[in-house]
Amino acid sequence: MRSPFKTFLASGNVFIWGCAAGVSVSLLMVFGLLLLIVINGLGYFWTSNVVDLTLKSGQHVMGQLAGREVIPRSVTPDRPEGKGRLRVKIGNRDINGLDFKWVNEDQIVSQAYPADAALLERREWGNMYGRVKAVYKGETLQVEGNDAGWIALAPLISATNDLHQQIARIEQIEIGSINAELEQARLKTRSFELGKERGSLNDLTAQIAAAESRYQAKTVELDALRTQFDEYSVLMVDANGQEKQISVGQIIRALHPNEMGLLHKSWIYLTNVWSVVSTEPREANTEGGIFPAIFGTVMMVIIMSLVVAPFGVLAALYLREYARQGVMVRLVRIAVNNLAGVPSIVFGVFGLGFFIYAIGGTLDTLFFPERLPTPTFGTGGILWASLTLALLTVPVVIVATEEGLAAVPREFREGSLALGATKLETMLKVVIPSALPGILTGLILAMARAAGEVAPLMLTGVVKLAPSLPVDGSWPFFHFDRKFMHLGFHIYDVGFQSPNVEAAKPMVYITTLVLIAVVVLLNCTAIVLRNHLRKKYAGSVL
Repeated sequence: MRSPFKTFLASGNVFIWGCAAGVSVSLLMVFGLLLLIVINGLGYFWTSNVVDLTLKSGQHVMGQLAGREVIPRSVTPDRPEGKGRLRVKIGNRDINGLDFKWVNEDQIVSQAYPADAALLERREWGNMYGRVKAVYKGETLQVEGNDAGWIALAPLISATNDLHQQIARIEQIEIGSINAELEQARLKTRSFELGKERGSLNDLTAQIAAAESRYQAKTVELDALRTQFDEYSVLMVDANGQEKQISVGQIIRALHPNEMGLLHKSWIYLTNVWSVVSTEPREANTEGGIFPAIFGTVMMVIIMSLVVAPFGVLAALYLREYARQGVMVRLVRIAVNNLAGVPSIVFGVFGLGFFIYAIGGTLDTLFFPERLPTPTFGTGGILWASLTLALLTVPVVIVATEEGLAAVPREFREGSLALGATKLETMLKVVIPSALPGILTGLILAMARAAGEVAPLMLTGVVKLAPSLPVDGSWPFFHFDRKFMHLGFHIYDVGFQSPNVEAAKPMVYITTLVLIAVVVLLNCTAIVLRNHLRKKYAGSVL
């Protein structure tokens, strides 16, 4: 007779409860991680009040509270019970050399939130905390005093932000297009020298002269705008009386956080969120936006998907429907499954050697000799990075597609052939449409993995900061040879290569949150399409 314990084991309930516990713990860990990322990421955008701490030494510490830490009595026995230290974002990096400072609570005499405490968000050196003392136009004093200076500062910041947009437009679009025209003219001149083109150089010389003339005119216009941009300055004084004169052109926004209500702070919060997802980074990627990284990630995943889907489907279709099943096919399947376990950096090395050096170098020699020794395709770019990730993820697509093809009932094939359709027509009009949900499942898994890969990209085209997007208004519009930014690499760069680690932490959480959102959005799009196809082709069991 079995004991109760053996009976319980034989029933299998212990394994059911064990699996349920494992799944529950995994879900809690995943949701806990997501909650941590969301709190630290979205909390960065909120504008908290500015505090002014008076210390026993007579010094003042002004900034935004960024955390509190309780120090155990065992570490500091003389410290009062419950006392710890505050982490304050003091900004003023050009004065203090720090972004954050720890202040012991037992050293604080008083804590105030002055209504006139100003927060200046700057293009360089981080935030500035203090009070307005005076506004200057060049060396001439325009306004003096905190209240009058604050009133005069707002329209000046708005005007300089408009000037900054004009300067950026001239530098990036107008002068950029002239430079592209000059570069094309230079390459044509080089082609004449190599004998690739025939004709007269007179028209080309006139074109270069006209472009240089336009360039000089834009340079003069740009110099005039920069003079206006740096015309005004504001004299700020911090909590300890130290003065700092700042060009108004370096100020993005000026706020009085302690006077702002909930509605005003909520509006600033939304504008901060939009700024991060729509602007370019600054301050060694620790501030500003991450739009180029978002654009590069999405474009790379799209190119990878356009490449991996047809190759993966064709390979699976041949292995399942056309190849004679035998030892060779089994070996190919084993090889495909083993490829899925190869470290991604190995694919990066292969992409560097095969795509960049072999194919890219050959393309440069055959089609772009006038550009040499400067490589065009013989260096890292978004095309080679996408192809490398396509190789990395093609085993996933092959396996999932084979499973989808195997799930299509045999009767579908036989019925189609019995009605007079050829095998190709059967594959295109019956089998593949029915297997599309399975194919899209493989594509979803491939997209999710490719979006988070970083190691292969470091060898095949990703950079810390890309001056130009792979898509712009210059012919041929899609520049597959350009390097690009990527959210995963941005996380690595900001988190481990940043010169200012403390200031970089919020950007790490923000970029991680955006990367997760991008992956979820891409996957949800594919899942919606897959569910639609499931309903359309109800014969598929996937």
